[in-house]
Amino acid sequence: MSLLTIRDLNLAIHDTPILKNVSLDIAPGEILGVIGESGSGKSLTAFSVMQLLPKGATCTGRITLAGRDVLSATEPELCQMRGSDLGMVFQEPMTALNPVQSIGAQVAETILIHERVSKAEAMKRAAETLARCELPQDKFPLSRYPHELSGGQRQRVVIAMAIALRPKLLIADEPTTALDVTTQAEILRLLKRLTEEDGMGLMLITHDLAVVTGLAHRIAIMQKGEVVETGDAATLHREMRHPYTRALFEASGHQPDRSDTQIEQPLLKVENVSRDYLLPRKNLFGAHPTFRAVDDVSFEIRRGECVGLVGESGCGKSTLTRAILGLDPIQSGRITLDGSDVFTDPDARRKMQVVFQDPFGSFNPRHRVARLVAEPFHRLDRPAREDEIDDALTSVGLHPEDKHKYIHEFSGGQRQRIAIARALIIRPELIVLDEAVSALDVSIRAQILDLLVELSVSHGLTYLFITHDLSVVRAIADRILVMQAGKIVEAGETGALFTAPEAAYTHRLLEAAPKLPE
Repeated sequence: MSLLTIRDLNLAIHDTPILKNVSLDIAPGEILGVIGESGSGKSLTAFSVMQLLPKGATCTGRITLAGRDVLSATEPELCQMRGSDLGMVFQEPMTALNPVQSIGAQVAETILIHERVSKAEAMKRAAETLARCELPQDKFPLSRYPHELSGGQRQRVVIAMAIALRPKLLIADEPTTALDVTTQAEILRLLKRLTEEDGMGLMLITHDLAVVTGLAHRIAIMQKGEVVETGDAATLHREMRHPYTRALFEASGHQPDRSDTQIEQPLLKVENVSRDYLLPRKNLFGAHPTFRAVDDVSFEIRRGECVGLVGESGCGKSTLTRAILGLDPIQSGRITLDGSDVFTDPDARRKMQVVFQDPFGSFNPRHRVARLVAEPFHRLDRPAREDEIDDALTSVGLHPEDKHKYIHEFSGGQRQRIAIARALIIRPELIVLDEAVSALDVSIRAQILDLLVELSVSHGLTYLFITHDLSVVRAIADRILVMQAGKIVEAGETGALFTAPEAAYTHRLLEAAPKLPE
């Protein structure tokens, strides 16, 4: 018996076709993985089921949930279905949660809207639901606010809101993209357990083939608004009847060619670096206690080398990165780039650039690309020449004419290329890549990794590659540093670390990482 049935679904927005004859089924207790690149129509398929579509959207076809016709339902009927019969988990929990409401109030709100119960009863059920999502009240009181939780804990709150009324169908749209591998594994286990306990259907939308292959019962591959292939998760990777499916699997295991990379003498040296943060006083006249985020860390990166820095959220990666860039002071140790101290020599900081995880969020949307790419020159107190902007854009595979456009006119992969162009324009020696490809789908990710390797050779670049995605760091890094609780617990050549890790923490990371079937 089918819980969700989608037949010949067509969606157009202002007469522009988006979805074309989409047909899917989900049975009670079944997990359906929906995979495809950005723009393939995955999310809009989910929003069609929820009937949360933008203005100008027209839907035709048939969508039934537990025998109820979704497309013919009135808005009051849909409001009743959302939350009670349908739940949704979004990609970024911080934007899905209300920052000024406690987690208990936000979970209870779902219950109060749909059922006539007292606030006390709603809060009691909220506590039970949060406990089901591994947030017990003895450790996570209902009075906590979202900013007091980690990324994985916030995602658990979002899941609790979605399952508070035990819906028949849960839609999870990229629920683990921004999470580290161990937290990702925990969230996936939680979703699987809740599906089994409640007998609900789960539509898991993702671009990560390894995630969905290990969790889903069936997989649907989408391309340009169409379902091009469906099949059992256990067999689809072997059959791969459609060329697009084969291309996705090949891109997931893509290994850039780094054979031309020349590795020379040390460029960056981090020597016995420690970084402390002040914590609130326990009493008015007491001293400030401190928290050591980076604890006596030492390593070096040679010219032309790509070093990966991996670890869970909160391990100190970002704090260490800010110190290397000269943005955060350190309490002890020394950081030098090409022999110059990054805190006392301005020239050292000018030789470093950074590429962030979210290129759209790191750009001013009011400026054209030319102004955005030339931004580093404003710190050098000189204007960028047109040919320098053109060269930077050409280096990353874009056209000089693109400098006249705004950032919203580009895809995610193109925006990341523009972010790399901005980093390249002043010819740095070291580029810090902070989760630079984690939000990209597999084929775009493969293109960006190839681009980074090409630029390393052509521009003599050195990379510090920070990521939680072990498959990415394995593809591009020469060496890997594993960080836990502010310390480097293991360092070694990439191949050796993956085949024979020494630290127990590294073993745990490798075991938690989703893997494609052989």
